[in-house]
Amino acid sequence: MNFAFSEEQEAFRETLRRFLEARSPTAEVFRLTETPEGFDPAVWKQMACELGLQGVQIPESYGGQGFGFLELGIVFEEMGRVLLCSPYFSTVCLGANAILNAGSEKQKAALLPGISKGETVATLALVDESGSWNPASVDLELRRDGDDWILDGVKRLVTDGALADLVLVVARIAGTRGETGLSLIAVRSDDPGLEAVPVDPLDPTRRIADLHFEGVRGELLGEPGGAAAALERTLDQASVCLAAESVGGTQRCLDAAVEYARTRVQFARPIGSFQAIKHKCAEVLLEVESAKSVAYFASWAAAEQSEQLPLAASVARSFCGDAYVRAASENVQIHGGVGFTWEAEPQLHYKRARWNRTLFGGAAHHRQRIARLKGF
Repeated sequence: MNFAFSEEQEAFRETLRRFLEARSPTAEVFRLTETPEGFDPAVWKQMACELGLQGVQIPESYGGQGFGFLELGIVFEEMGRVLLCSPYFSTVCLGANAILNAGSEKQKAALLPGISKGETVATLALVDESGSWNPASVDLELRRDGDDWILDGVKRLVTDGALADLVLVVARIAGTRGETGLSLIAVRSDDPGLEAVPVDPLDPTRRIADLHFEGVRGELLGEPGGAAAALERTLDQASVCLAAESVGGTQRCLDAAVEYARTRVQFARPIGSFQAIKHKCAEVLLEVESAKSVAYFASWAAAEQSEQLPLAASVARSFCGDAYVRAASENVQIHGGVGFTWEAEPQLHYKRARWNRTLFGGAAHHRQRIARLKGF
């Protein structure tokens, strides 16, 4: 196995980094958190037309770039560094992957080109009113009406739910339990029975909403009740993407902490010369390098469709989420009082880290899954 990125992948990273640093400086992140949309549609279009980012891992036959999860991991790592405000995670990692995993050839051909071109914002609605991220706990039932499928109920904590044009809803055939009977239903946001209620987010750079369905008609992806395996694969891929994004944020926290420690003077000395600060930075460096190792391996497992993906995804998800929280916390501490202020960047990374660790199941959930996968 080659543990290094290729020259082409590193060149892609450099191009992407220049683009994101120009389009998502800290001042722009703060500005976008105060807007109703929460992202810049012009930048979203640039991402699709100039760099093809929305179609990175989508096959060329469906209008994408035809790359894999190693390249997609690079994209999420670089976006995590700059706290890019956009519905990219929802659209590309959740929406596009769910269609690729569960949809028929006809459905893929109909739905994926719009995502690749940046014309469609998509998301996945998983959590019911119970608040559980476990697919087995889904109790939203769908009923059949001729060739249509009808949804009535509520989905909570849907990332970019109020922005999405296309919502992929996890529901179950009536009378089934656990992971049996799970289905994915594609619903358009302009259906009169669908209402999106924005929720005040912990992380202001990532929007969430509750979705209310009242007689909403949707298109079934794949076979009725046959979406459990596709959904599990989609959630594993989401874990890999979140791990990569957390790696980027963790690296940014370290860089910011080191830079501040070099320039902040106390008692006529840069605070970086104090042993306590050195120890904090060294510990965060260890977190960064360890997180990169597990996230890159998970990206490789996703790219190769390896049987190790479920284990690798949960290991990366649990470790990288915790590493990001620790790095963000130390960054706030090293910055001192200014790190807590609304005008400074450290508190934004801390909020993103806390939400990333919770989204689609926390570290405890994934460690329990690791134990089950290992037969304990």
